[in-house]
Amino acid sequence: MKKKLSLLFVLAISAMLLVTGCGSTNSSDDNTFKVGLEAGYPPFNWTQMDDSNGGVKIDGSSEYAGGYDVEIAKKIAEGLGKELVIVKTEWDGLVPALTSGKIDAIIAGMSPTAERKETIDFSSNYYKSDLVIVVKKGSPFEGATSIQDFNGAKITAQLNTFHYSVIDQINGVSKEPAMDNFPAMRVALESGVIDGYVSERPEGVSAQSVNNNFVMVEFTEGFETSEDDTAIAVGLKKDSELTEKINEVLAGISVDEQKSIMDAAIQNQPAAE
Repeated sequence: MKKKLSLLFVLAISAMLLVTGCGSTNSSDDNTFKVGLEAGYPPFNWTQMDDSNGGVKIDGSSEYAGGYDVEIAKKIAEGLGKELVIVKTEWDGLVPALTSGKIDAIIAGMSPTAERKETIDFSSNYYKSDLVIVVKKGSPFEGATSIQDFNGAKITAQLNTFHYSVIDQINGVSKEPAMDNFPAMRVALESGVIDGYVSERPEGVSAQSVNNNFVMVEFTEGFETSEDDTAIAVGLKKDSELTEKINEVLAGISVDEQKSIMDAAIQNQPAAE
């Protein structure tokens, strides 16, 4: 009799656990807002060791993420009434993570290019900036005013970004292999493997502010780009129910406030390794 009662008890507990488990497997039903970013693209996003300057703990890690994207993500999460969860993800893995449901949104300095729009949707823009080239101080290219002044230069950009494609607009350039991330490009520039790399202006400001050997080159005759190329927006699943609400939150962040948040991010970024 005791064995029968024990068996019934075990079956009852198992049934309860099964029901509970089924209710928790759908991440869209929980109260979190999972944001993917690479945490390696200052001042948009970076990795730090504590929660200083508003850093947010990275899911499954002892590290924290900070930067402009994180501050925007915090505002969106608050507007959605959800808890922000930062999921550190390599750049190439961001879109797959979104489409597979591992994350709810990409907030990672990503431009809403036509190619990306074929796979995912985007919110309205939350930043816009021009392209620059970061070079070493004292370089023969430091005084460039046109992209054509980089004739013969060894130039690269991040893999799978439009930054890499615009290099083709420079006559006679030595287009080097694309690199995985900005820290790798900074190391390559410091060591002389490349003469410069293409980035957005905030990253250029960031690079020269943390390394006195770097200088950002801005142009009077610059790259030809579309508005979508130089804008930054939140990446979302196709027909996501979050898009409308996120756009409402972003509409409440003025251009002046965007600039203020970016200026603070540049000031608060960790020093270069």
